[in-house]
Amino acid sequence: MSPTSSSSKGAAASSPVYFSSLRLGDGDTVAAKFRRLIEAAGIGTIDFDRKFTAIKLHFGEAGNLAYLRPNYARVVVDIVREQGGRPFLTDANTLYPGRRKNALEHLDLAYEHGFSPFSTGCHIIIADGVAGTDEVAVPIEGGTYFTEAKIGQAVMDADVLISLNHFKGHMEMGFGGALKNIGMGCASRAGKMEMHSATEPKVNPEKCIGCEKCARFCASDAISYKGKLASIDPDACVGCGHCLGACPTDAIYSTFDEKSEILDMKVAEYTKAVLQGRPHFHVSLVVDVTPFCDCWLTSDRPIVPDVGMFASFDPVALDLACAEAVNEQPAAADSVLADALAKLGEDGGHGGHAAGCDYFKAVHGHTNWRTTIDHAVSLGLGKGAYEIIEVK
Repeated sequence: MSPTSSSSKGAAASSPVYFSSLRLGDGDTVAAKFRRLIEAAGIGTIDFDRKFTAIKLHFGEAGNLAYLRPNYARVVVDIVREQGGRPFLTDANTLYPGRRKNALEHLDLAYEHGFSPFSTGCHIIIADGVAGTDEVAVPIEGGTYFTEAKIGQAVMDADVLISLNHFKGHMEMGFGGALKNIGMGCASRAGKMEMHSATEPKVNPEKCIGCEKCARFCASDAISYKGKLASIDPDACVGCGHCLGACPTDAIYSTFDEKSEILDMKVAEYTKAVLQGRPHFHVSLVVDVTPFCDCWLTSDRPIVPDVGMFASFDPVALDLACAEAVNEQPAAADSVLADALAKLGEDGGHGGHAAGCDYFKAVHGHTNWRTTIDHAVSLGLGKGAYEIIEVK
């Protein structure tokens, strides 16, 4: 089922979103069709000449098989290079313990997943450095929660930003698309903590080895020691998050206690910090639409059939178009979505399409992804309506 344009507003208030299905003609390839899509969407109108171009994507967590393959990145890299640009692939370190919590392990995993200069045609730079502490404080105008954002240094050094997004479900935001990939994905570890947590970081006494490295990195002298156990003074802590990156045993952790709709708005504000003042372009692949994000250590069955490829200069309209395209699909049988719809009594449990049902809300009931869209529109990041232009 191909996506349709949104109709809530007139054409003047909508943004063009380009779409290609995954159907191929004789002799065609997905890579060739992907290139036609992003060229039709206008990527060639960007001045790439001698410009550092950050291509923001997710390399996938260990054990996850739903992340985008490097073939898509190679198409984007080739176009940027053909126009004289200087592309690099980038992502920032994660807040949670895993294989992407520091640059060395992050790079190892990216290589294991096929992302290398040989496969993609460019280098990888982890945006916030070895320990997740290389960041730039970027002012945000009009934010509800932030006046500045902590963004990975390499992202802010780029002249142009391209987001290459795997569109899928997300347990805290409903779905993860362009806004999530940019706002959360470009933040340093401290920035991620600001978005996820309403309180100061905590210390796990079973993991703390008393090395005092966290205290050396603390920006506010908030860390002291009781014997060999670190203790964080909540009144002194300013939430810089540097202790998370400094701790070699992951004894310091974020509480992940921020309310879902507040997290949505914070991500939109961080996205504005990344995009403001420079050219940007966005591509989303609505394939392998798993119920959970690519940060998970595994991949559950996709909740709908593959939809296709989308591209736009407007990340807000792009996310909206992708979300509504997913909601137009039949639910995949024997999926988390089919189970959720059966419980809701929407489709009798047969995996059919449930008219008018928001699939992301059905799977993650406490989320409301439209909060992110609405706040992004209010921040001037894009439009809340779109026109679909199909590219064959």
